[in-house]
Amino acid sequence: MALRNDFLWGFATAAAQIEGGGEEQERAAGKGLSIWDWFCEKPGVIRDGAKVNKTCDFYSRWREDLALMASLGVNSYRFSISWPRVIPLGGADDAVCEQGLQFYDDVINECLRLGITPFVTLYHWDLPLELHKRYGGLLNKERFIPDYLRYARLCFERYGDRVKHWLTFNEPWVVAIHGFHNGVMAPGHKSNTEPWVAGHTILVAHAHAAKTYQREYQPSQHGTIGITLNGDWAEPWDQSPENVKAAQDKTDVAIGWFADPVYLGKYPDSMRAMLQDRLPEFTAEELELLKDSSEFYGMNFYTANTVKAGGDDESQGNTIMLFTRPDGSEIGPQSDLDWLRDVPWGFRNMLNYLYKRYGKPIYVTENGYAVRGESSMSAEQAIRDTDRVNYYNGYLGALRAAVEEDGVDVRSYYAWSFIDNFEWASGLIPRFGSVRVDYDTFERTPKDSAYVVSEFFKSQVATGKHKHLNGA
Repeated sequence: MALRNDFLWGFATAAAQIEGGGEEQERAAGKGLSIWDWFCEKPGVIRDGAKVNKTCDFYSRWREDLALMASLGVNSYRFSISWPRVIPLGGADDAVCEQGLQFYDDVINECLRLGITPFVTLYHWDLPLELHKRYGGLLNKERFIPDYLRYARLCFERYGDRVKHWLTFNEPWVVAIHGFHNGVMAPGHKSNTEPWVAGHTILVAHAHAAKTYQREYQPSQHGTIGITLNGDWAEPWDQSPENVKAAQDKTDVAIGWFADPVYLGKYPDSMRAMLQDRLPEFTAEELELLKDSSEFYGMNFYTANTVKAGGDDESQGNTIMLFTRPDGSEIGPQSDLDWLRDVPWGFRNMLNYLYKRYGKPIYVTENGYAVRGESSMSAEQAIRDTDRVNYYNGYLGALRAAVEEDGVDVRSYYAWSFIDNFEWASGLIPRFGSVRVDYDTFERTPKDSAYVVSEFFKSQVATGKHKHLNGA
């Protein structure tokens, strides 16, 4: 077998995207509002007008969903805790919601009962709205960090006896760029200065939380902690020096912006040259906190682009991104989203790049595909998700090759997503799930891809209890 005996595999979700069963239910559960509740009320910002408070009703149907995961044989489940569900107003001095805390106790305990290892994300984009109103959320590092650290401590203390795998933040590039640069996600700002401030706050908050865990909780709880980053493969349009440099510049912003400070101790030189004094400086204390703050590389990966020099979008390193080659051919089939193509060789290339550059074991925490036109298909058509099956077959083959042939140390894989869900600004239209959700009845139906993922890992990973942590 190519994969480690203790390889973690399963499906991933996020609280804001699946938990809500409707506004009345959320209120009854004592949950506070997030910036997404507020953002969804703005006219025209969500493609289909969907609301984050009515998604898939995981809050009521979690036992059913976990049982379905167990039937597929998964050995792990990656999910997030909703900050406003456990601290409704979010702040360091604000009251906690015992009902919300107990909900995650129940989910974690049921996972363990079923032999499913919980892999928990602390921040998957649902900032308590009150913190945005009080001080601008991520734009105020001095006030955000104590609030976030109190929330992280609460989770470590409440769940750390059972949760041994932690992620501090999910995809900070998306949070900073889509939330503060182009404004397509909450809180919807458009700025050329704010994204770099927000990103800096995330990095320092991550470092504080990770070091707090390592110093105060890890010695007794024996878990591991890190951050997970997105970033697509950037293939130079051709091998001309300017396009090779453009591909690296794009990668520096998409990945290096966060990975280089965490693993290499500084921002990429190309970003400093591009942004100059708009890119914040780290203090000596912050750099020390960042050092060894992520014990692995958390990797969310979906697609690839060809890249040319000459663009003017700083969020892409001032490059031009395409899906075609010089001969006019497409690099991969189109999905239901304009940014996502099926490009399995890009996955293998990225696994090799990250392992060589940062030298950390890799946990693949998201990988998935939205089938074109699936939301307009009948249930019978949708569960025969051939394009998603093809995607997973290609990407899982690339994963196996990277491990077996290239020697990359990969320790987990989570398919995105377990169920169809609220896809942020795109609403309920794109469907990423390997299990179909009827949004009127909340009924779940496994698709063909659920069984493809299941059978692959059943054939690649030995069964048994997982005792391996931190390379020990």
